[in-house]
Amino acid sequence: MATKTDIDEKVNLKDLTKEELREFTEELGLQSFRSDQLFQWLYQKGVHSFDEMTNLSKGLRAQLKEIATVPTIEHVTQQESKDGTIKFLFKLQGEEEHKVESVLIPDFYDDGAANRLTVCVSSQVGCVFGCSFCATGKMGFFRSLTHGEIVDQVQYIDALCEERFGKGITNIVYMGMGEPLHNYKAVVNSANIITDELSIGLSPKRITVSTVGLTKQIKQLADERQPFNLAISLHAANDEKRDEIMPINNSMNLEQLKEAVQHYYDKLHRPITYEYLLFDEFNDSPEDARQLAEIVQWIPSKVNIIMYNDVAGVALKRAREKRLDAFMQELVKRDITATVRRSRGDDIDAGCGQLAIKEGQPMGKTIRKN
Repeated sequence: MATKTDIDEKVNLKDLTKEELREFTEELGLQSFRSDQLFQWLYQKGVHSFDEMTNLSKGLRAQLKEIATVPTIEHVTQQESKDGTIKFLFKLQGEEEHKVESVLIPDFYDDGAANRLTVCVSSQVGCVFGCSFCATGKMGFFRSLTHGEIVDQVQYIDALCEERFGKGITNIVYMGMGEPLHNYKAVVNSANIITDELSIGLSPKRITVSTVGLTKQIKQLADERQPFNLAISLHAANDEKRDEIMPINNSMNLEQLKEAVQHYYDKLHRPITYEYLLFDEFNDSPEDARQLAEIVQWIPSKVNIIMYNDVAGVALKRAREKRLDAFMQELVKRDITATVRRSRGDDIDAGCGQLAIKEGQPMGKTIRKN
């Protein structure tokens, strides 16, 4: 039996990018097509061991077992909502205390067949940015996920969708636990793997990366011409209110965010989406709507108004329908493209971090001061 030291000395193939996997096989003196075979086994077929890689010789499989590993995250539990939303809890291999969540949000045609199957994936264990309304923010930050651990979430849920709905996932949003652009390299690498034709082969246009407003990384996405969609978690339309609920705004305010998104649009000529959680009597007044309209007009953009999933221990609550209607009317007056996204999974722990907190996650690092 291999010891922990033996395992630690082995190469985790899921830590390697496609190019690094090619270099790995070259160093072993293997033919170039072997790296594509390995990549396909890892990310299209989702195998958990070298023994499952049946188009490799027994000798090569034995050699790989001696020098490499193909770990995977472990499914712990899941909750299913009456509206079809499924919340998954995963344990990271070898780390009993570290768990992350993913959510499947299905939409259906009138006849009950699956239409859009969206997966919300996590990029970190916890989050350092401490937004006051977010359950994950209450956890603090423990560590970033590798690109392999991010893809594992997608693969697990994609397989479930194929079995249950007869089709794979259609969309991915990096809006789960953690701040995706705080884990920039792994998030970009995972998205590149997911879109590869030897993997899941999802179109980049069906992937959205969300951020609380990390301006340097927003500019980096533009400079590198990353093909994925960008969403900004805004949630307040002036610095005073944003400072109150999102600590990141103290160091990266709306003026800096404006500069970053204008740089993004100048480089890519691609619109962005603003995510705006509507909180009762906090950011839901007609004046808030007018200020939001000004922000949405910085560059071609749209806004998703999100009806909040209330979180235990958080004072902010979901806005009432009457206030939502008045808010939307103000946006319509200003020709703002806006949609309302209703909360899903109200009857389960669908808010990011809620299930992990229930499972006993301790407190990690945070920039939040209270």
